[in-house]
Parts: sequence; structure tokens; C-alpha cells
Amino acid sequence: MRYTKIALLIFGLGLILGLVVVVGEFSRWQRVASALMALGLVTLPIALFADGHGMRLLVRIAARFSRGKSKRARAKSRPAARRRKPAARPRPASRPGRR
Repeated sequence: MRYTKIALLIFGLGLILGLVVVVGEFSRWQRVASALMALGLVTLPIALFADGHGMRLLVRIAARFSRGKSKRARAKSRPAARRRKPAARPRPASRPGRR
């Protein structure tokens, strides 16, 4: 949570500076205080993503799109088993014919 702490510290510093500016009525420091708070708020989601191992995910996604998928040589599959013709039925003994 290293980056998240830094982002929260930046936001907190801007918040404290803003409080001092409002109480002390220092009009010149208002923009600096609001810029620090905005910077802290903008960097907070980025820091949370980076701390949550988001960089590893981005590297993996970038690697996938940067090079094509390598085609592995497929092992030859076995030919399908041939179907055998059913054995011919022996003809029954001759029956007496009709006449």
C-alpha cells in the first residue's frame, strides 16, 4: 500500500493547507491548496490500482497484444478407427420352397 499512502498524504496535506488558508484568509494560497487536494484525489485510484498488483496485469495484457500467438506444431492425431462392416450372416438352411 505504498502508493496509496503517498496519495493519501498528498490529499491530507492539501486538506490541511486548505483549512489553514480558509481560517487565516490567505487568498494567494487557495489555488495551491485546491491543487494539492485535486492531485491527491486524482492519484488515489491510480495508486490503489498499482498497489493491487495492477501493474503485473498491465504487463501481461501488453505482452499479449504486442506479439502474436505462437503457433505450436500440433502432434499428429491418430486416424479415426475404421468401422468394420458387420460380419455377413450365415444364410439359414434352405427351407422347402413353395410350389
